[in-house]
Amino acid sequence: MKPIKKLGQGTYDLNKANEKPPVTPHDAETRWSSFGHKPKLKNWLLSEQYMLCAYSEIRSDREGMDYHIEHVRPKCQFPADTFLYANLVVSALSNVDLQALRTEEVFGGHAKGSDYDGQLFLSCLDPDCSRFFAYFSDGRVEPANGLDPADQDKARYTRDLLNLNSPFLVNRRRRWWDELDRLLQQHLDDDQSVYHLAAVDLLPTNGRLSQFFSMTRQFFGPVAEQVLKDGAPELL
Repeated sequence: MKPIKKLGQGTYDLNKANEKPPVTPHDAETRWSSFGHKPKLKNWLLSEQYMLCAYSEIRSDREGMDYHIEHVRPKCQFPADTFLYANLVVSALSNVDLQALRTEEVFGGHAKGSDYDGQLFLSCLDPDCSRFFAYFSDGRVEPANGLDPADQDKARYTRDLLNLNSPFLVNRRRRWWDELDRLLQQHLDDDQSVYHLAAVDLLPTNGRLSQFFSMTRQFFGPVAEQVLKDGAPELL
């Protein structure tokens, strides 16, 4: 999970709606449903996320899918945060996309729904969130090594709540790992620069990142850290 750094104060229409926050869950649901400026807001949020899903780091646009605006703290539990810019991100899958997936494949905000335990959930808005997860060549994401028991519980809770080991995601992460491994071996065999290879998929292009940024960063290890330090320190 890549940490998201909020940029600016959000859109004018969102801040206007937040001048009088909803009080009840019903009010939150009604007002959010009628909020007519979601496309503009979604584009704003996607720009600060480099087009990555906040939870899975997939690029929905490359999968022929869409995104939806996600409340990190669910509006049914925290109605006053419904229009709070600091509580909003973009997650993969629109309502239409859900129809193409089996139940066990649904991930991200749609898997999370209204479930939320603030003591356990690792927010993508936490600058420290990436240290909790490790990625494997078979496509799985697991709690990182070296976590204490409490942090392991947080990592497992968050992974399972968001269904980050959805068969859909595992399949795509495995394919991406295999592609990175193939390219790495080719570069090593041809005595080409691994640094330049890593830069291709770690540095933003036109404000966009390649999907599975955190896994790619882990794959390249120290080389990735140098690439980011040199070319995109804001991503460190």
